[in-house]
Order: sequence, then C-alpha cells, then structure tokens
Amino acid sequence: MSLFEAGPPPADHPEADLPESQSRAIAGAVREALARRRMSRQALADAARISISTLEKALSGRRPFTLATTIRLEEALGLPLRVQHPAPQAAALPLPRHAPEEFGSYTREAIAFLEGRYLTLRPSFGQRGAIFAYRTEIAWDAESARLVFREAERLDAPFAQSGTVSVPNQSGQVYLVTNFQGQYRLAMLGRPTIQGELFGILTTLFSGRGTQLTPAATPIALVPERGALAETAQYGRITAGMACEPVYRRLLDRVREDGFAVFPGCAAD
Repeated sequence: MSLFEAGPPPADHPEADLPESQSRAIAGAVREALARRRMSRQALADAARISISTLEKALSGRRPFTLATTIRLEEALGLPLRVQHPAPQAAALPLPRHAPEEFGSYTREAIAFLEGRYLTLRPSFGQRGAIFAYRTEIAWDAESARLVFREAERLDAPFAQSGTVSVPNQSGQVYLVTNFQGQYRLAMLGRPTIQGELFGILTTLFSGRGTQLTPAATPIALVPERGALAETAQYGRITAGMACEPVYRRLLDRVREDGFAVFPGCAAD
C-alpha cells in the first residue's frame, strides 16, 4: 500500500474522527457551555486554536469531531467533553471514607459545609484597579475520597484551574491546590465566616511579556453563590462604574482590613 492509499488514521490517532454518537454528545455539551457563558463561537474557536469553519461544521453535524479538536475545546472551556467509561471490575471495592493524609485525612461529613459554588474575586492582573471575577465549584469526589475544585466562567478559559482541597486541622486553613505537571498554584484561605465566605491569598503565575510567566501573590475572596447572588453574580473584568463593583470591592478589601491575610511591606489600600 502506498502512502497515498494509507486509509483513515487509527481510532486512537489525534486526527481520527470520533463516533457519530459521541460527536453529537460533544456538540450538545459545547452549545450548552457557550450559552451558559454567553460566549461566541468565534471566541471559543480562537481560544481553542481551531478555525471557526471547523467548529461550525462539527456543531452542525456536517463533520464529526476529531480527538485533537475535542482536546483543544476541553482545554479552552476547562470542561471534560468526552464521556469516560470506567473499565469493568470483577468486584466493587468499598470506597475510602477519609481523604489522603497529605490533604488532611478529613471525612466528607466533617467538611460538607465547604461544598458549593462560590463567586471568586481577586485583583485583575491585566487592568490596574479592576477586579477579576469568576466561579469556583467545590464538590466531593467519592472515588478519590477528597474535595476537589474547578474554576468556571473565566474570561481566560484556557487558564481555568482545577485540583484538590486540603483541610488540615493543624493550621485551621483551607487550601486549594493545583499541581499540573509539577507546576503548583495555591489558594490559602481562612476558615469560612458565619456567612460561609473564604478570604485569603492566591499564589499563582501570570503571563508577562511574550511567553514569560511571573510569580504573583494577591488577595482572593470566595463568596457562596446563594440567594440573590446566585441569580445576579457577574463574572469577568469588573471595573469602576459597574453596579456590582462597590460590593465586590468591599468583599475583596476584607482580606486585609479584617486580617485574613498579611502582606508585609505593602501599605494597606
């Protein structure tokens, strides 16, 4: 067989077409994600580094998704789009009840109060004086017996984080830990207030000039999305003059003013 007669790529090749049923399911998940985030198809195509034509054809069913395209969309949206089918097991083993020791050895009953959705606020790295707002979701993962978190509703969707929640008894703090191929990102938060708010410090990397990544530490606030906030929360870059800005500003200022975190050598705003 010549190179020009090699036929379609194998099923596990990145350019292989996914089965029709799986493509339909992925198309539905992508359309729902776009509607929830009020995100245009062009913006998603740009974030995923694919052409708008490829995206439009896959969403309309005129061509199936490929594995490579799906992976890029998952990275851009910060969401899993492929249904994972667990391998059959000879016998179901009892699920562990305690989180691993390195995350605090807690049980779900002991930290159930942390589960939920949070409006997340931090200073914007891209615009001085602005606030960057997105959502953090914390939930129990039964298989790994630990709390996990993931970020959503971020303007920079490809940089949305996910990871494990550590709740050690010794420090009285709550840690949101991301470890991606040895790169760490950490939010260190005080115990929740009576309203369930979490205030603390975020240590992360932000994009500098070109491809340079620069370490950064900044105040961060997580506010439970309950009641009116669940319906009215605004995400994205919040600037002066927007209706929610004064409320968001007061919440973020509490990190320093109420002593939830200390920034030695930095004057309080």
